[in-house]
Amino acid sequence: MPIVKVIEIIASSEKSLEDAIRNAVTEVSKTIHNVDSVYVKDIKVHVKDGQITTFGCICKVSFRIDEANR
Repeated sequence: MPIVKVIEIIASSEKSLEDAIRNAVTEVSKTIHNVDSVYVKDIKVHVKDGQITTFGCICKVSFRIDEANR
């Protein structure tokens, strides 16, 4: 039976929410392997002078633990 671990990360982008999520996956994949899914727990934007400056999200990332690392 595979063991799945879940971590929570914060990601951001100046372009879009989709880009923030992609940044989350890109960054977490640099150190964590076997990423299965990302659940977006919360979304926020920063606003300056009536314009959105940054999109942010809190993500729960699920990944399988390797058998060798148990």
